Amino acid sequence: MARKNLFEMTPESADPETAAPVRTTLGRPLLGLDRPLRPASPVGAISQSLDGISAKAQRAEEIEKRLAAGQAIIELDPSLIDASFIVDRLGIDADDQSGLVAQIREHGQQVPILVRPHPESEGRFQVAYGHRRLAAIKEIGGTVRAVVRDLTDEQLIVSQGQENNARTDLSFIERCYFATKLEARGFSRETIMSSLGVDKAALSRMIALVKRVPPPLIEAIGPAPAFGRQRWAEIADMLEDKAKCARLLKHIEDTTFLAAKSDARFQIAFDLLKITKDKPRLTPWTAPDGTSPVKIKETDTALNIAFDKRDGSQFGAFVERKLLTLFEEFRKETGD
Repeated sequence: MARKNLFEMTPESADPETAAPVRTTLGRPLLGLDRPLRPASPVGAISQSLDGISAKAQRAEEIEKRLAAGQAIIELDPSLIDASFIVDRLGIDADDQSGLVAQIREHGQQVPILVRPHPESEGRFQVAYGHRRLAAIKEIGGTVRAVVRDLTDEQLIVSQGQENNARTDLSFIERCYFATKLEARGFSRETIMSSLGVDKAALSRMIALVKRVPPPLIEAIGPAPAFGRQRWAEIADMLEDKAKCARLLKHIEDTTFLAAKSDARFQIAFDLLKITKDKPRLTPWTAPDGTSPVKIKETDTALNIAFDKRDGSQFGAFVERKLLTLFEEFRKETGD
């Protein structure tokens, strides 16, 4: 029996004159494989297995597809890469980042970052996702492994959000804040929903919650990964009290607050808002004759002295005339 041609792609029963021509050229100019893939000689062809040749061709085909899709991993100088135009994080925990640096230093960068050619700076790039890995490589030194794609702004933020969703990388409040900033930049709700992987109702709730919490407070607390929607909603409810809100915004400048980790800062803020102040002090002042012409009311922000018009109207008028004299006596006693 004659040996079958290992390279013949036509079934045995086919008419050789009507069979389709065998493709012998791989059109992959990105790989430099635009020449026919043929054995060097008949003897060499017989000695090669069809499986080996097929596997090589498939690998080349896959690489070509990845190159054409912009998925080839290349090495880039980190100094040429800028952050995304939308920051999705509310700070990076120093311990977590140190752990990532140690991991990459020991095992190398296992996962590439995604960048696009910078839309405004020739020769530079902009990160879609991988900011922490980029920061770690900058600290370690050397080049960063990256995939370069031509992305629109919409494609960039969708890639950025979906990568973080896949890695469960952002906390609840970071996702809410990211969504709010995207809407402020003019992105459609549909694009934001695609980026965060949420439906219309969930996105509306996320944006509505952020609008109830002052941005300086969100940024001061940070990601607070241990706390989700319910606890942030409770904070938003308590912030309806304007006095409590003002007091908390003043407290976030305290050095002790700033030195705490993000979860601890959330708990400090929550506890401060939960504090119920004592009721205002209301004290009647009794004169030597037994009457009570004055009532003193003290709150957090004011001390009020009220004169009863029935028993203390003349006394009230007298004190009003003596206010300047009383003030001068006060300044002499206090030295102000």
